[in-house]
This record gives sequence, structure tokens and C-alpha cells, in this order.
Amino acid sequence: MALRAELAAIDPSRQCDRLAEAAGLGSAAPAREGPVTRLALRLGRGRAALASAAVHGDTEWTAAGRDFDWDRAAEHCRLAYLRGLFLARGSLSLASGRTHLEFVVEIGEAEPLVGHLAAMSLPASWRIRRGRGVVTWKNGDTVGLFLRRIGAGGTLLEVEARQVSRALRGDLNRVLNAESANLQRAVGAAGRQIAAIDELDVDGRLAEQPYAVRLVADARRGTPEATLGELAERLGLHRSAVQRALERVERLALHADEGVGRRRGPRGEQTGRAAGRATRSGSRGKPSGGPRRRAGRALA
Repeated sequence: MALRAELAAIDPSRQCDRLAEAAGLGSAAPAREGPVTRLALRLGRGRAALASAAVHGDTEWTAAGRDFDWDRAAEHCRLAYLRGLFLARGSLSLASGRTHLEFVVEIGEAEPLVGHLAAMSLPASWRIRRGRGVVTWKNGDTVGLFLRRIGAGGTLLEVEARQVSRALRGDLNRVLNAESANLQRAVGAAGRQIAAIDELDVDGRLAEQPYAVRLVADARRGTPEATLGELAERLGLHRSAVQRALERVERLALHADEGVGRRRGPRGEQTGRAAGRATRSGSRGKPSGGPRRRAGRALA
């Protein structure tokens, strides 16, 4: 409604522009829209005055009183005609962030109108809908150029400001969602890492790890909210080294015998992989069955 009110308030200074706009407006001005109705009455009075002058022999305005001739009209007259046509048969939609402007005209008028618009560097498409021709723009830049050229500068600025605001809100929501997801992942990872560190510390496996792993584990336990980059900067290590140390801690907590090395049980006996390796090496060092058993088999 604001767009139509702004366009209807334009008062062309040239008489030819008034006639062109009246021709575009035609008899299809919606009576429910006060600004457009007042414009139609204002332009109609001017057109009637010109017709009366032509009847009394004032041939200067005879040609101007005819129906609009697009091919012979000047650029400013064409724009005035399109302004009237939009007021009478056009609509603009900005729903869901999409721009859609259309003219609903007779089927025989649709294709010539598309050609006229293309000649003014405003290419459009058209189709048939419910027995009427619909000339459509869906490109925001083209719609903005058209509105600017027919005089809707104020409304165009408001539309552009609304689109910029919508785009900023969308970008901000995407950034906030991404940051929230990253924070949730970081909190979950820190929780798992601290739980793994506590488990290894309780059963003594943490003390058996390399110095860098123990250093990173102590730093993570002291600052659970720190990122990998912050831990690396604090410890003077590469970020990849911190990440590998924490991954090692989590892996050890999940798999009790992975990468542990020598471990001692409560009575000092070897356990885990170390005990298995010692057993296998002992069995390889001694002959199977002993000499007495081999001798017995020989006698038998």
C-alpha cells in the first residue's frame, strides 16, 4: 500500500507524461485504493480538457489525446505509462525473502509488454494463468531498477533496508548456530577427556605415559573450558601435539591394554600385553616338553 501511495502521489510536470500515465492506468484502477482512485480522477480531468481543446480546433494536443503509442513515445512517457500500468495491474510481493513483481494483463498484451520491457533493459517472462497473461520479474535487481525508474525511491529504500536487515538476521542466526554447535562439541569433548584422565590416574596408567601426554592431561584437568589452541599456546606445543595427546588418553580409557607398555599388578606380576609378550618369549626360549618326555616317547 505504501508503494502505491508513493507512486500515485507523483504529479508529472509534462502533459505528455500525464496522458501516458492515464493510458497505462486505463479503467482498471481499483476503487478500494484511495490514492490510485484520486490519481485516476485527476488524470481523467486533464484528459477531458485536452479532448475538449481538440474539438475546438486546438490541433496541438490532438495527437497526444490518442491511445498510447509505445514506439513513438519518449523514454519519460514510457516510464509514466509503466507507472500507471503497475498501479492498475501490478503487484509486488516480498514474502519469505523473495522478490516477485508481476503485471496481470490480457493474453494478447503480455508478449508485447515483455518486448517493450526487454527494450528498456528490463527483461521479463510471461505465462498464462486463469485465462490472463502474467508478466513476471523474480530478480531483485531488476525489480529494484524498475521501481527506481518509475519513481518509487522512498519505498525502494525501505524495501532494501528490510532485505538487508533480513540478510543480517539470517547471517547472525547461522553464526550463532555454528558457534553453539562448536561449543557443545567442545564441552562434550572436554568432559570425555577429563573422565578418561581421571580413570587413567586412578589405575596408575597416566603416570606411565610420556611426559607430553601427562603435561597435556594436567593442563586439560586444570582448564576444562580451554580450546586446543589455547592449551597449545599455554604449554608451548603444537596444536596437533595436544590433539594427539588427548586422543591417546581417550583411546587408553576405552581400550585398557592399548599402548600401555609394562604394567604391574598388586603383587608385582606383569599384566596385559607385557605379560603376554613375556609368556610367549619364555615359551620360545625353552624346548617343548623337556628331555625326559622326549626320551619316554623314544622308548615307547
